[in-house]
Amino acid sequence: MRTLLALSLFCVATSGRAANTDLAAAAEMAKANGCYSCHAAAEKIVGPAFSSVAEKYANDKDAAATLAQSIQMGSKGKWGRAAMPAHPSLSAQDLKLLAGWVLSTKP
Repeated sequence: MRTLLALSLFCVATSGRAANTDLAAAAEMAKANGCYSCHAAAEKIVGPAFSSVAEKYANDKDAAATLAQSIQMGSKGKWGRAAMPAHPSLSAQDLKLLAGWVLSTKP
């Protein structure tokens, strides 16, 4: 019984670390790919704040896929006249990580 409890606690503790590592990796990836040139966490620059994107898609079950596609292919007209450049060299895994990170941004 103690072993099962210890194993459960270990899994919970390490899953939190993995999530934090993923969030940190996503933030670094966003910096490396120029996302912060047009976006910020909580304020509009050229593009919307990451928190505004998360709020807009909060109830959309396909939000991660939609956002990943916008990151990969670029977009125009969703948030005004400025176009978001495409990032076609990002892997599917990186796109998923970035989309999930943006959607997890709190206001």
